[in-house]
Amino acid sequence: MEQEDEGLDSLVRKRIRALRVAQGWSLEELATRANLSQSSLSRIENGQRRLALDQLVTLARALDTSLDQLVETATDDVVTSPMIDGTHGLMRWPIKGDPGTTVTRQRMTEPPPDNPARMRAHPGREWLVVLSGTAILLLGNRRFRLERNQAAEFPTMMPHAIGAEGGPCEILGIFDRDARRGHQREDGSRDPQEDGD
Repeated sequence: MEQEDEGLDSLVRKRIRALRVAQGWSLEELATRANLSQSSLSRIENGQRRLALDQLVTLARALDTSLDQLVETATDDVVTSPMIDGTHGLMRWPIKGDPGTTVTRQRMTEPPPDNPARMRAHPGREWLVVLSGTAILLLGNRRFRLERNQAAEFPTMMPHAIGAEGGPCEILGIFDRDARRGHQREDGSRDPQEDGD
């Protein structure tokens, strides 16, 4: 257990320094923001001073992060395999750090619906990128043509639908919790027409 504590201690010290450097701050700038002396901060980063909980809370706040994120340990399950729905050409990965967020990859072959009544609106936000082919995004009364590597982000309260143009396309989408729920049927299954939108 002591070895694990030493590993976490070292990891936290490296994170503090990395976050400070990423912000472009000197030791003096972060020390001022955290109400510490520059020498105390230097000793914390270099492992020459004990990490105290009150200082970690102050440093996390000064670095615009949370204490949980500052002391989070690496997990063994870094690699995630997708859940595959071959019937609908869909792969889905949950995001561990944000259980309400889901990443999906879908192959689409059908164009978007002609009937505006088949467009969905529900709470949430969605982001998608076209991996291959061309996709058509219907958003309200607007029509967007998305080529490979183009992305779109929109609030899902706007009526929307997506489909392929001129052949199959593949998209990668990120749904927040509300958008993901909005794409589920009452029985808990996903509507194949709306999986990728």
